[in-house]
Amino acid sequence: MTWDLEKLYKGFEDAAFLKDMEAFGAIADELLDSARSMELTVSALEEAVNKAADMMTLATKTMSYAQLTLAADANCEPAMAAYARLLPVMNRVEEATSAFSAKLGQAEDLDALIEQSELLRAHAFFLRKLQRNAAHLIDPALEPTVLKLQMTGGSAWEQLRDQLDANHMVEITLDGQAQSLPLSAVRGMANSPDAEVRKVAYEAELAAYPKLEIPMAACLNGIKGEARTMCELKHFDSVLDMALDTANMDRETLDALLAAMEESLPMFRRYFRLKARLLGYQGGLKFYDLFAPVGKMRGGYTPEEARELLVQEFGAFSPRMAAMIGRAFDERWIDMYPREGKTGGAFCSGMHPLGISYVLANFEGSYGSVSTLAHELGHAYHNECMRDVPILMSDYPMPLAETASIFNETLLAQRMLERADAPMRVAMLEQQLSDAAQVIVDIMSRFLFEKEVVERRADTTLSPAQLCRIMLDAQKRTYGDGLDADFMHPYMWACKSHYYSTGVHFYNFPYAFGQLFAVGVYALYQKKGADFLPDYEKLLRSAGSGDVREVAAGVGIDVADVNFWRSSLKVFEDKLNELEALTEKG
Repeated sequence: MTWDLEKLYKGFEDAAFLKDMEAFGAIADELLDSARSMELTVSALEEAVNKAADMMTLATKTMSYAQLTLAADANCEPAMAAYARLLPVMNRVEEATSAFSAKLGQAEDLDALIEQSELLRAHAFFLRKLQRNAAHLIDPALEPTVLKLQMTGGSAWEQLRDQLDANHMVEITLDGQAQSLPLSAVRGMANSPDAEVRKVAYEAELAAYPKLEIPMAACLNGIKGEARTMCELKHFDSVLDMALDTANMDRETLDALLAAMEESLPMFRRYFRLKARLLGYQGGLKFYDLFAPVGKMRGGYTPEEARELLVQEFGAFSPRMAAMIGRAFDERWIDMYPREGKTGGAFCSGMHPLGISYVLANFEGSYGSVSTLAHELGHAYHNECMRDVPILMSDYPMPLAETASIFNETLLAQRMLERADAPMRVAMLEQQLSDAAQVIVDIMSRFLFEKEVVERRADTTLSPAQLCRIMLDAQKRTYGDGLDADFMHPYMWACKSHYYSTGVHFYNFPYAFGQLFAVGVYALYQKKGADFLPDYEKLLRSAGSGDVREVAAGVGIDVADVNFWRSSLKVFEDKLNELEALTEKG
């Protein structure tokens, strides 16, 4: 199954695509000119908001068409050419947004203007956020040149990294047969029930990275060096502060989250050592066994079986979600299988102007693959709940972006647990702990790695060997004796695309936030039952309409309180206790 992008355009020479490209550029220029000269009146603000909404619609459609095409085929030359033509337009969008922000920064009483208009009230958070951002604008005299340089700087490095990853073929020998497989397919073997396959795939993967470590390191150095420069130009104290601003999140909330995560590390190390024993050896877990299935979990799901399971389980929670999942399969919103030239991992891309979402997966039939589909379709459900929200208010920050996706994972796992026999219960509990460990322990290691790389980029260019050492140090500080020190993964910096985003730095802690916040939200569902669904959908709709603390407070959660995060982590400690009890009996 491949996705149907013709819902957007029929090709890069499609008259509709070319027309929208031209209109996109024109409206960006209009908004830039009008923002610089506009009067701060209600009618002028309304006109600017309407133009910005039209501009966002065109940006979403045209940029997504190019980016989604490249995600499925990194070598598509027409997509690369279109993307290159769109980048200068996106720069003008950035300039227009900055000019609008600067003008709002001059408003003495923006709230009074907002209160006079229904349209402005509907966009209140958008306008207030732009006003706050006025303190972090690049000097208008420098901004056009800086944005142009980014096209041949960070954006070019990011695109190169994606091409390297998508086209990287790994030499591997399985069952005595030498093969050349996409990196994503080899990494997927980490879920194999065959220990030898997992080990061979891990060794082949690590052996393949030296072939591209130099250009990958150049990409990372370039992107993080640029991040430091942008931080200075935007008057932030640190790249992390810049990331928190993008995430609509404050430092107090991050500190509470990180403190609880660090407290939980000994518990997760206990889990890793237990898993090693269940796999037949003592001491720390070998890295290639992190995702090894334990117990008797059903495998061999076909896409049709995955669909049936998801519709059945989520239909019991939300008929609206079940109907959306059916549409996603019927209308080909999903690109299902790995192949050469296709990016690894999985993601969901909301298409607000069309009222749909596109999902990229690398499905290989395991329960983990089904859970990943549930995760990405959770994002799609979040987008579904925001269909009637103005497009300028539909851009929710990363921490809240993971709420619906991880809620889905949690709900699916709990439904499976309810009817599981003892061997399957062992498998399900272990799977939940494995998933949690990735977004707590591994995410903590990624946070520590990126923090050190950003700091050291102040005065040095980091070699592949240095990046590997920093990564290993971060893994030792987080996984500790839970991992076998002889079997770690020094090249995680090369295989994780999150480090290479020019738009979002520290693309890690939001996942931990999302995991634990969703667990807290799920606890509310368990308490309230079906009556919680309207509150849940309201929470999702409001995700782009306030700061993270404000949105969370809407369902009674204080995310700046470390005890909230501890309560969510206690859920996993309870699961570990049960897993230990079940396996001791076995």
